Amino acid sequence: MGGACPWSRADLFSCLSLASAKTSCPGPPQGTRYATVPRQVESRRDLLRDESGRISSGAPALVALAYPSPYHVAMSSLGFQTIYRAIQQCGTFSCERFVAPDRAIDWNDPPRPVSIESARALSDFPVIALSVAYELEIAGLAGLLHAAGIPPLRRQRDPRTPLVIAGGPLTFSNPLPLGAFVDAIVMGEADGLAVDALRAALGSEDRDGQLRALAALPNVIVPAIHGDSLRPLCQCDDELLPAWAPIQTPHTELRNMFLIEVVRGCSRGCHYCVMRRSTNCGMRVIPIERILERIPQDARRIGLVGASVSDHPKVADLVEQLADRGAQVGLSSLRPDRMSERMVAALKRAGYRTLTAAMDGASERLRKAVDRRTTEQHLLRVAERARACGIERLKLYLMVGLPTETDDDIEECAHFVRGLSRTLPISLGISPFCPKRNTPLADAPFAGARVIEHRLSLLRSRVKGRADVRATSTRWAWVEAVLARGGPDEGQAVLEALQEGGSFASYRRAFEGLGHSMES
Repeated sequence: MGGACPWSRADLFSCLSLASAKTSCPGPPQGTRYATVPRQVESRRDLLRDESGRISSGAPALVALAYPSPYHVAMSSLGFQTIYRAIQQCGTFSCERFVAPDRAIDWNDPPRPVSIESARALSDFPVIALSVAYELEIAGLAGLLHAAGIPPLRRQRDPRTPLVIAGGPLTFSNPLPLGAFVDAIVMGEADGLAVDALRAALGSEDRDGQLRALAALPNVIVPAIHGDSLRPLCQCDDELLPAWAPIQTPHTELRNMFLIEVVRGCSRGCHYCVMRRSTNCGMRVIPIERILERIPQDARRIGLVGASVSDHPKVADLVEQLADRGAQVGLSSLRPDRMSERMVAALKRAGYRTLTAAMDGASERLRKAVDRRTTEQHLLRVAERARACGIERLKLYLMVGLPTETDDDIEECAHFVRGLSRTLPISLGISPFCPKRNTPLADAPFAGARVIEHRLSLLRSRVKGRADVRATSTRWAWVEAVLARGGPDEGQAVLEALQEGGSFASYRRAFEGLGHSMES
């Protein structure tokens, strides 16, 4: 039921350059990812041994807190960790964590998932609270329920099965596909709402009473009552900010890194972004004094997280003060127009060897069309400042397949990157554009697999020998795009694909049965 930090998966754990994380998703949902029970129990003990910062709770009411991706992703989620902390400290409930193991298993014979804390079965808990970050994790949610012996589809469950509640960053764009699987959806920032939702869920003896109590909360969707209607996003009290992660572990995308929020939301209006300034009252700046008070003095790896960290007016001060402590610092969402000489020098002092920034559109024309402020001059200055400070490489994130994009835009990008590579070695991380609900480009088409693959091939050929190019899967980007604008029917199609083995071909058949095409 996460949602404390509703940025994209790239902002959440991939753009922290210090961690050398990937921009791609944790892996395509090719079947459900669960290990055998003996391996899971053994690794559970190893994970517990290596964790620090777990919070004990003697509260009698026990709930399951689940994340439908593997442990190394789950424990890199500031939202998931924030909800864990809220439950453990509320005095009413305690929780045990469930995650998806790393490898696929046979859908027809899945071992039961067990909790990290005690190896208890998921089906033993009266309430399952899930944090869902983005669309492809819906497969993990369905698989987690199935592996636990719980019917994945909401309409097939009865009051004897656990109540299933979901929240997380996905609720900021399109939570409707979740309606096929969950009994309730917590919308928006769940920092303070999560415990209220649990009180409502456990305050009634019968399922109808639980659903009515949840439906009475203004930021909770109960599909059985509200259907496909959306409800307002919750905005947490600023006194609860910043969010921070209590547990550090070496078994994560962000190895032994203390994660803390610097800003909530964003002040910019990028047309493709769910967290643009019109979402949940824009950007809220957290005073650096409050941030510094929360960071342990002995923390040596610190991740500053947010949708627009480099837009914090005192972010350079913050990085410098943490570097003075001898800490390494990673930032999400570096904006090229905010990379002053002082800021780049501070990042170098804080351990940066690769500077990561967002280029977004392939050309100046496209960046202007999506209200992105980044220009070629910004990127050139960043490269020059990085080289002057001894930073070794510049990594740029780029979308391909934006509306009105042509081969000429790709040629412009390649020409610029070739020139930029003379200043500093360049890496390109490329993702196909996926239109999302709750953005100005919600109705834009997915460019189509053939078009995207052609442009990726063109770009690779034009920058060969001058830049490293890594792109996320076009096929799975299409699956994400279908779910991003779909509803419960598309959610149920995910289950059908999983039942057929979870390959991309099974997803394609399931979605084409609903009228979706990869080429439109």
